[in-house]
Amino acid sequence: MRYIPVIFGVVLIIYGLIDCLRSEPSEVRSIPKPVWVLVIVLLPLIGVILWFFFGRPHYAPAASARSGSVGRPGPHRAPAPVAPDDDPEFLRNLGVSREQKLEAERLRKLQAGIEAREAKLREQELHEKKQHDDKLHEDHPNDEPKH
Repeated sequence: MRYIPVIFGVVLIIYGLIDCLRSEPSEVRSIPKPVWVLVIVLLPLIGVILWFFFGRPHYAPAASARSGSVGRPGPHRAPAPVAPDDDPEFLRNLGVSREQKLEAERLRKLQAGIEAREAKLREQELHEKKQHDDKLHEDHPNDEPKH
């Protein structure tokens, strides 16, 4: 039980030091980043507490970072993810995809109509040719082809 405060202090110092080292130098408040590292190392517990209150950068919540107000994401941070129904590019692609599907369906129907008309015309041609052949055969029933 008596080691818990010591373990907590060591974990807090390590976390504070890593946080200081990973933060961008331009975002560190009060004094320069290398000085903060020295303060944390030379004044372990007090230095970490000072770092958290006076030196640590203010990170904007995700909602305000997305809206572009306080704490805009810089080039080193990716913008917050956007829900699909809020993403204009996604909605645009969805509209284009829907239009393409409707156009493809319209073209399929037109193709089916053309194929049906062609089949009907072929059938009419065959029927007319057969009628024509039957009529020729009626006009000259005894004529047999000569060899």
